[in-house]
Amino acid sequence: MGNFKFTKTDIEGMFVVEPAVYGDNRGYFMETYNEKDFKDAGYDLTFVQDNQSQSFKGVLRGLHLQLKYPQGKLVRVIKGEVFDVGVDLRADSPTYGKWYGEILSAENKKQLYIPPKFAHGFVVLSDEAEFVYKCTEFYHGEDEGGIMWNDPDIAVEWPLDGIDEITLSDKDKKWKTLKESQIRY
Repeated sequence: MGNFKFTKTDIEGMFVVEPAVYGDNRGYFMETYNEKDFKDAGYDLTFVQDNQSQSFKGVLRGLHLQLKYPQGKLVRVIKGEVFDVGVDLRADSPTYGKWYGEILSAENKKQLYIPPKFAHGFVVLSDEAEFVYKCTEFYHGEDEGGIMWNDPDIAVEWPLDGIDEITLSDKDKKWKTLKESQIRY
């Protein structure tokens, strides 16, 4: 466990990962994932797919989920900075409908684990960002779902200072509120 610091959030199953960074005059080295270290910390995860996206300042992706094939995601930023959010959609959870957010950047090298049965999204805070993530389930396009990014009942506190305009995909503009969509796992 010496290569990672694991910090639990207020939402069960969701945690922040801070890798040990070893730097010298050549640059730095870090592990971004180590199955043994994660298992030793109590996180027995199996990842089946890695993804990467690139976006510009003000792009907001989310809040996304898969309905029949929920994905856990270990997310990080390799260029720029984002505010990343997970929303608990587990029907039996005391934190159902609650969110947790974390600033992830190439500089702070933090990662966030969003468990299956959560909605996920992020907004780009820097001029550009490259976002990478490991998934516990394969992507199923026909299984996509989502929740309105600015659902007033969830009330994510997106840090939008300095962002003149939010850019959403056509799909993300159409999501309903959690109450309207009745999504519960």
